[in-house]
Amino acid sequence: MNDGHRVCDSPEWRAAVRDEMIPWALGEIDLGGDVLEIGPGYGATTDVFAERLPRLTSVEIDPDLAARLRARYAGTHVEVVQGDATQLAFPDGRFSGAVCFSMLHHVPSAELQNRLFAEAARVMGPGSHLIAVDGVESDAVRAFHDGDTYQPIDPSTLAARLADAGFSDVAVKVNEYGWAVRARRA
Repeated sequence: MNDGHRVCDSPEWRAAVRDEMIPWALGEIDLGGDVLEIGPGYGATTDVFAERLPRLTSVEIDPDLAARLRARYAGTHVEVVQGDATQLAFPDGRFSGAVCFSMLHHVPSAELQNRLFAEAARVMGPGSHLIAVDGVESDAVRAFHDGDTYQPIDPSTLAARLADAGFSDVAVKVNEYGWAVRARRA
């Protein structure tokens, strides 16, 4: 991520994630007791889900961000793993749900994004929910990602892509944050 992403560690971003983004995306969905978080970055979503869930496993590809979160959550019910979500080191069906907030556009290709979706489906139990949020492409967002990976996802393609990965009951909604998707592991 470029230096502009430090805004994702600001009190304002954390408040927006806690008070607006997560409630909008999650609604009344029960994620269960053992949830996978993909791409926590600076941990704004981790902080919220850590308060709500009995067990959370966060997978972060960036070694520095993973180490920072690992230190912050040492000795708690949150496990932070440095790893690549396109190649998860967890058994099939382990998790009762999965979340992925504002990071999918950093996955460098549609093929790798699809692999991430398939890996999430593999490690989730049947009937469990995936909740994901990301932004809609715009010139301003593209400019913000100057010098960084930016591979936005067109929300109109999500239902088919998630179905191919092993999800059903895909519901997509769009607002000022971008898009949110709820999908059930088939």
